Amino acid sequence: MLKHILIASLLGALAPLGAPASPASPTTEVEKYLNGLASWSADFKQTVDDGHGKVVRSAAGKLSLQKPGKFRWDYSEPSEQLILADGTQIWFYDKDLQQANVRDRDASLANTPAVLLSGGASLSSQFDVTALPPSEGLEWFQLIPKNPDTDFQLVRIGFRKGELATMFLADKLNQVTQLTFTNPKRNATFAPDLFTFVPPPGVDVIGRQSK
Repeated sequence: MLKHILIASLLGALAPLGAPASPASPTTEVEKYLNGLASWSADFKQTVDDGHGKVVRSAAGKLSLQKPGKFRWDYSEPSEQLILADGTQIWFYDKDLQQANVRDRDASLANTPAVLLSGGASLSSQFDVTALPPSEGLEWFQLIPKNPDTDFQLVRIGFRKGELATMFLADKLNQVTQLTFTNPKRNATFAPDLFTFVPPPGVDVIGRQSK
């Protein structure tokens, strides 16, 4: 579950980026776009492979983001699940299990790259950023965390015509998560309660809810 949360928070900052037009200073160019759009939404497909190209898990759904600190992942495949951050807490809801986990957002993300990308320290103080050669019609950037205690070895983000198109995340177990985005909407207007979660009746809640 924590890995899903880290990815979600990472994208909470990266999704508004546009592909830099200048090849100079990748860190500067990426930082320039970190405060791009206030909101973003897209359909996504997610796969996790074992590091040798064999897919061990796959999923699909819709992602919605709103700064500062709010995101919503609605998984529709292979089962209905929800990961939601309301700016203070993070919820993980599994409809089939009738179970919801809640935790403090800051505690969930402590000592991870997601802290930086959700706001706080500068990009250059936490990551080594490199512009990679274009591939498959995408502009690529690689982020390697300077802190060896993080859960990820590296992150690669790819842009197509100024829009976030895909992301790769390699963890310490050499598993690779790939996210592919379609139907992106910039500065999307969301319903006021989209980033609010109220556990349905009968759902077992694990964790402490904020008052």
